[in-house]
Amino acid sequence: MTITLAREILQTRFGYESFRMHQEPAIASILAGKDCLLLMPTGGGKSVCYQIPAMIFDGLTLVVSPLIALMKDQVDALQSNGIAAAFLNSSQSSAEQVEVFRAVRSGEVKLLYVAPERLFQSGDRFIEFLRSISVSLFAIDEAHCISSWGHDFRPEYQRLARLKKDFQQVPLIALTATADALVRQDIVRHLAIPDAEIFVSSFNRPNIRYTVEPKRDSYGRLLDFISDRKDESGIIYCLSRASVERLADDLGAEGYAALPYHAGLDRSARDRNQTAFLNDDARIIIATIAFGMGIDKSNVRYVVHMDLPKNIESYYQETGRAGRDGLPSEALLFFSWGDVAKLKGFVEVDGNAEQSSVMLRKLDQMGEFGDLRSCRRRYLLNYFDEEMPDDCGHCDNCDAEFETFDGTVIAQKALSAAVRTGQRFGASYLIDLLRGSKSQKMRLEHLTLKTYGVGADISKDDWHVYFRDLIAQSLLKKTAGEYPTLLVTESGNQVLRGERSVQLYKVTHTDSSRSDRTETADYHKELFEELRQVRFRLAESRGVPPYVIFSDAALIEMATVLPQTDRDFTRISGVGAFKLKNYGPDFLAAIRAYCTTRGITPDPVALRPARRQKQPSNRTGPDTHSQTLTLFRSGLSVDEIAARRGLAVSTIESHLALFIADGRVQVEELVTPEKMALIKNALIDLKVENAIGPVKQHLGDDFSYGEIKAVLAHLELGE
Repeated sequence: MTITLAREILQTRFGYESFRMHQEPAIASILAGKDCLLLMPTGGGKSVCYQIPAMIFDGLTLVVSPLIALMKDQVDALQSNGIAAAFLNSSQSSAEQVEVFRAVRSGEVKLLYVAPERLFQSGDRFIEFLRSISVSLFAIDEAHCISSWGHDFRPEYQRLARLKKDFQQVPLIALTATADALVRQDIVRHLAIPDAEIFVSSFNRPNIRYTVEPKRDSYGRLLDFISDRKDESGIIYCLSRASVERLADDLGAEGYAALPYHAGLDRSARDRNQTAFLNDDARIIIATIAFGMGIDKSNVRYVVHMDLPKNIESYYQETGRAGRDGLPSEALLFFSWGDVAKLKGFVEVDGNAEQSSVMLRKLDQMGEFGDLRSCRRRYLLNYFDEEMPDDCGHCDNCDAEFETFDGTVIAQKALSAAVRTGQRFGASYLIDLLRGSKSQKMRLEHLTLKTYGVGADISKDDWHVYFRDLIAQSLLKKTAGEYPTLLVTESGNQVLRGERSVQLYKVTHTDSSRSDRTETADYHKELFEELRQVRFRLAESRGVPPYVIFSDAALIEMATVLPQTDRDFTRISGVGAFKLKNYGPDFLAAIRAYCTTRGITPDPVALRPARRQKQPSNRTGPDTHSQTLTLFRSGLSVDEIAARRGLAVSTIESHLALFIADGRVQVEELVTPEKMALIKNALIDLKVENAIGPVKQHLGDDFSYGEIKAVLAHLELGE
C-alpha cells in the first residue's frame, strides 16, 4: 500500500489535487501500521487522514466521535462522495441499529462512527462484536476530550486505552484541533500510544479576522455588526441558557431568522433548530458551548461571543467554526474584565486545587487576549507554541490607531489606591474603590480613604485597561497565586512622589460592523445565487445539508471560471468522479444557460486547474503591503525599503512574499538559488508546512523568516 493510491483516492473521490498540511505524512504513517497524533486547525481536513486509509484497508475503520450531530454530518458527507459509511447512536431505532450491525458484519460499511459510551455500555458485548470482524483502524476524533487539563474533558474518553490493549496490532490515529503541549502528552498517555508519531500543523486561520470590542452596549453593537450580513450564516455564543433564549427572542423581533440551541431544550427542539441552521433555513444559531463541536457547516461567515470563553482553546475552537471553506470570515468578541471575575467560580474544580490552578491560569490568559494591544493572531499562535514573527495585518489591533496621553494623574490615583489599602488587593477591588462602589464587599475602613470614588468618571473597563498598562510599564507588579494582588514597584513610587510622568495608551478601534472586509475575487454574483438554488434543490431531494453537496467556496469558483464541460467541472476544487456524475449535469446546465443568456464566452485561461493561493488582503487604499511593493518596483532594495519605512528587513520580505502567489513578485527576486535549495530541503527533512519557526531554528541566522515565507509561497504554486 503506497501513498500513490491515497493520492488517487483524494483526486477521484474527494476532488482535490493535492494534500494539505500534514495529511500526507499522517496517512503514510497509518498505512505503515503506526499510531499517530494529528493536530490540525478546524476546517483543515483532519477527517481525510483516516477516511482515505479506511478505503484502502480491507477491514472496518471505527471512528470514535463525541456528538451525534458530528456523526451524521460526517456520514452524510462520505455518502455524498459515494463512500459506504454508517453510525450507531441513540437517535436510531432498534431496527435501524440491527441493520447497521448487519451491514458492518457483511463488509458493506467501510467506516462506522460511534460514541465513546457506546463502546462499553453493554459490558464487553461491543468489543466482542469488533473481535468477530476485521478491524483495520481506530480513529479517535476530538481527542483533547481525553485530558483533564483540556477545555472539554470527558471521563469516558479515558477508557479508550482499552482499544490498544485488546487490538494491539490495529493502528490508532488521534485527531484534534486544540491541544497545548500538556494536553498532547495526556492524549498519548491515556490512549496508550507512547510511540505515536505526532504531526502538528499550523494553527493559523488566515481567513478569519479577529476583533474584540468593549462589552458596553453589546446588543446595539451586535445589531450593527449583523445588519449588513443578513444573508450570511453566523453563530452567536452566550454563557447561559437564559441569555441564549433572550437574545434569540430579541433578534427574532428584529426580523432575523435566529434560533436558540442549548442543553435545556428537549432533544427534538435541538435537532430541529440545528437542522434548520445546517440547511440555511435559519441564518443564525444562538447557542451555549453545547453547540458546534464537529459541526461541518462550511459557510459560517462569522462567530460572535457575547460573553468571554473560559480559555483560549475554547475560543480558538469556537471561532474556528467560521470560514471552514477558506473564504473571508470574522470573529467578534465582546470583552469585559467583569466576565473574567464572574467566570472564576465556574472554572474552579472542586477538590482539585492543582487543576483549579491550571483552569484559572487559562482564564487569565483569555483575559489577556481580550485586553491585548498587540496582534491577536500572534498571541493565539504563540499560545499553541507556534512562532509568528510579524503582525498579521488582519485583526482589529493591527488595524487600530494607538495613541498615548499624559496619564500621570490616573496612574497616581491607581497607585495610591494600592498603597492605601496595604497592597493586599487585586485590580477588581481597587477599581471598585476608585469608582466609589457601594458594594457590600467594600471594607468599611476603605470608605473613608481619600482615593475612594476619585475615579468615578472613568468606566470599569477603561480602568482595567489602565491597570494592565501600569503593570506592563512595571509600575505595578502582580503577585502569583489563585488570588493575585498588586504591589507598587520602586518606579511606581517615583510616580507617586511626582518624580516621573506616565504615558498611557488610548486606542480607537475601527468599527467592526463597517470594517474593510476582505472580499473574494471577482465572480458572477447572480450566477452564484442561481447555483445556490441548484444546490438547495439537490440537498433537499437527498435529505442532506446544502454544504454537503458543495461548499460556498466551490460555488464561487464555478461562478468565477464558468466551467462548460465535464472536464472543466472536474477542475473545480472538491469535484470528484461521484459528484461529477451525480451533481455535474445540474450545475453545468445552470452555468451554460447563464452564459448563453448573457452572451458570455468563458476565458480559456480561467478554465485551467485552479490553484489554492494566499492572496494579499484586498483592502481599499494603499495598505502597508502595497506600499512595500510600489517601492520595490521603483528599484529600491529590501534594505532600502526597510530603512525608508522604518520597518525590519524581515517585515519587508514578508510583505513581498505575499505577492508571489499572484505573480507580481518572483521568488528569485528575494531568495538566491542556493538558499532556496537549502530551505526546500529543510522543509522536507523537518516535515513541516506552514510552521516556519522550526525551519528558521534549523537553518540559523543566515536565513530570514521572509526568505522562508517566500519559498513556501513559491512551493504552494506547485512550480
